[in-house]
Amino acid sequence: MNTGICYLVGAGPGDLGLVTLRAKEVIERCDVLVYDALANQELLCWTKPDCEKINAGKRAKDHVLSQEETNQLIVDKTQQGKVVVRLKGGDPMIFGRGGEEAAELAEAGVPYEIVPGISSTIGGAAYAGIPVTHRDHNTQLTIFTGHEDPTKGYSSVDYAHLAKTPGTKVFVMGVARLREITTSFIEGGADPKTPIALSRWATTAQQRTIVGTLEDIADIAEKTDFKSPAVAIVGDVVNEREKINWFESRPLFGKRIVVTRTRKQAGGLSKELAELGADVVELPTIRIEHPEDKRGFAETVTHAHEYDWIIFTSPNGVEHFFDAFFATYPDARSLGNPRIACIGPGTVKKLREYRFTCDLLPEEGKYVAEGLIEAFKKDHSVENETILWVKAAESRDVIAKDLMEMGAIVDECIAYRTVPETEDPTGAKARLADEGADMITFTSGSTVEHFFDLGLDWPEGCVAGSIGPVTSQTLREKGIKPAFEAHPHNIPGLVAGIVKHFS
Repeated sequence: MNTGICYLVGAGPGDLGLVTLRAKEVIERCDVLVYDALANQELLCWTKPDCEKINAGKRAKDHVLSQEETNQLIVDKTQQGKVVVRLKGGDPMIFGRGGEEAAELAEAGVPYEIVPGISSTIGGAAYAGIPVTHRDHNTQLTIFTGHEDPTKGYSSVDYAHLAKTPGTKVFVMGVARLREITTSFIEGGADPKTPIALSRWATTAQQRTIVGTLEDIADIAEKTDFKSPAVAIVGDVVNEREKINWFESRPLFGKRIVVTRTRKQAGGLSKELAELGADVVELPTIRIEHPEDKRGFAETVTHAHEYDWIIFTSPNGVEHFFDAFFATYPDARSLGNPRIACIGPGTVKKLREYRFTCDLLPEEGKYVAEGLIEAFKKDHSVENETILWVKAAESRDVIAKDLMEMGAIVDECIAYRTVPETEDPTGAKARLADEGADMITFTSGSTVEHFFDLGLDWPEGCVAGSIGPVTSQTLREKGIKPAFEAHPHNIPGLVAGIVKHFS
């Protein structure tokens, strides 16, 4: 009988970069993932394909499963020999009821491990630009919850004592009782002018922070319709925010930007935008699959050494070509002496991963098929030369047509095909429909085509960002005028265009 194990894992306060390496490791190999509403939904994409994902949905007034049902669930799944991850926002042992779940697992006699996470009480404050300790202000930190077990019939929080306690006070789950809590502080002897800050969805691109005093913060929260989940910081350290508010001052902060690249490729663009402060919604509209004629593709690759030139027009083509090549030949020298042409820097970068260099690249800013043809006309005569074009099934025929007009002998090597993405594990489509976006980015004509195939209404006030002329033309055919076109036509150019647009 297989022995199961349950990991009680802290998902951190929201920013994926704050998730521990240990957490990532166990999420990637678990058989069952039981997650809370406050855990970053992108973590679901880290699981293996056959992982069973169960939403426990724990939020203050919205429990998909009761705590008792969750306890029994993780015990049962572990006893079945499964590797179970119980994923909880923040740290499981800081107001996360992780101690209760660990006790249930211990009582059932099943193996378990606790994987701590960064709590919003500390991480959320830091992202709001507030140090919870500071030698100029305090040497003590008190953490408490604003939401207690309603079945107790009394409060175990002594606000009169807290009011007299020196140092910073941090509380979570207290937005619904904010006025009651701040009033209790003042009645307990706290200075009504004591600074207080509340940070909602801390450490994520949706972060929003309000600042006031104990006597007016409840009014500010009501006036601005400030909602949970939020972390509250009370004390003079809040004044440091004016100097070190680093997270909310980034150039794309507050802008919701949709990335439509394939799930595998979206990460690089998403990461760059997130580091600039954007609220990134990954909504892949396409995915890359093997060509329909796999045998024909493999046979063409085995004869690649016979050509004078090999042309790669995308990183996907490079990857699929060399995966097939090294499945046949163990030695890179088997490729022989063909010269290699690439359409842009992204393709060159992928080529270098296989330790090959590029012999021909279009001029900067002309990273399209037409630019590559110009480069051939300028620097190389291809009359009677043999050229292997490694391409997607849906590619335009510009390269083959123009090279043959120049006298070349061109064979097409279909390395992959682009198909619609059908999975949406993070609910990106619903989020776009409900919340809208400031910009939707497109990196190919196929991402445009398949986005509109989703049947989603174009969000009000939203603009489109295009990577190049072919993508822009496809957008115009769909009735959308691009707000800008990347120059050069690559991911760095797209990111620069986005920043320039919003600046």
